[in-house]
Amino acid sequence: MPSPTNLESVTEITWPDLPAAQQPEWPDAAALAKAQEILRGLPPLVFAGECDDLTIKLGQAALGKAFVLQGGDCAETFAANTADSIRARLKTILQMAIVLTYGASLPVVKIGRIAGQYGKPRSAGMETIDDVSLPSYRGDAVNGLEFTPESRIPDPMRLVQTYHASASTLNLVRAFTQGGYADLRQVHSWNQDFVSESAPGKRYEEVAGDIERAIAFMTACGADPEEFRRADVYASHEALLLDYEKPMTRIDSRSGKLYDVSGHFVWVGERTRELDGAHIDFVSKINNPIGVKLGPKSTPEIVLALMDQLNPGKIPGRLTFITRMGAGTIRDVLPGIIKTVQETDHPVVWMCDPMHGNTKEAASGHKTRLFDDVLDEVKGFFEVHRALGTHPGGIHIELTGDDVTECLGGVGGVAEADLPFRYETACDPRLNRVQSLDLAFQVADMLRAR
Repeated sequence: MPSPTNLESVTEITWPDLPAAQQPEWPDAAALAKAQEILRGLPPLVFAGECDDLTIKLGQAALGKAFVLQGGDCAETFAANTADSIRARLKTILQMAIVLTYGASLPVVKIGRIAGQYGKPRSAGMETIDDVSLPSYRGDAVNGLEFTPESRIPDPMRLVQTYHASASTLNLVRAFTQGGYADLRQVHSWNQDFVSESAPGKRYEEVAGDIERAIAFMTACGADPEEFRRADVYASHEALLLDYEKPMTRIDSRSGKLYDVSGHFVWVGERTRELDGAHIDFVSKINNPIGVKLGPKSTPEIVLALMDQLNPGKIPGRLTFITRMGAGTIRDVLPGIIKTVQETDHPVVWMCDPMHGNTKEAASGHKTRLFDDVLDEVKGFFEVHRALGTHPGGIHIELTGDDVTECLGGVGGVAEADLPFRYETACDPRLNRVQSLDLAFQVADMLRAR
């Protein structure tokens, strides 16, 4: 596969000294250097060949021949890095993928916000509660959620802990997806809990029954494809903390190219995508498939510059634009951007993040999102692409496999009075499993109608 960068090969890794937004203020430079030294000596979490395989699959989405489902936690935490939590998230992603594949008759590329999503950008550097101000929580990779002076001190050894937590998560995901748990014959067993009693759960049972009969027919005919017994689920996270990403970047022995081996797919967020900043420079040099978030202030000129800088080789699947504009804005802003890209020969995967542009504060003070707003942004995304003849390539969702009460509405929805009962997120509100499955069915209907 050709390199997306202008570098044919790399003999050493060096980084220019560029401004980097949203970075922690580490109090001990020697401790940071030690943590980075440890990271540089640890084995890769993912492999270059896996990243290349994902680029090829994303290339199919860029060409309108596949759909991408990217989902998982807003902010992973060390405390929630348990087998039950990982299995629940994985189960939700697999169920959503089944619904999308069956409903739209398209291959679904499955990417988890998992095994690395331990850092979070923040709108303010300090947080104040009851007249006490402390450094903001920036994710478990940096400091602790507990509102105490000791917890909020950035600790670079948390970067090493992030590596080990990510490694254990990836080990379990690989065991589940390659060891029989993702077998399509398991479609009913994935639903033997509270979801089966919900309206989306009952609809899912009908789909599972159809799939079970189709597999029985194929087996009777002597067909038993390997793809029915396993699933590829790739790991992704925001490439936010450059003090973690850079030590995890290695030169591939086969090709001599750079890969960020902390995850298969990394993206640059809305707050860090300055064209002359360190984050864009970083992802321009690695050969992973990459994404860039585009908010409501994005312009066609910015998008053109990003394409030229990040994918000069025009490789399908290399670059994904993840729009996060808000339900009230997407229909106004997105058409001009897509039209500009249409006038070039750059292949782009278009994804919709309907979460981050639709965050509100409830009367109780909880951050929340309305399911109807999330759904409306996805509808607007599809409407714009349908009008312009382009492919809505995927959705990017913050979700959990647990029965949390963080987002309002949906089938059998969460009411505002329910928010305190199971509000468990470390940062932003996530769709629970019923809401996620509900959304998957509605997106499948949109794909059929496109």
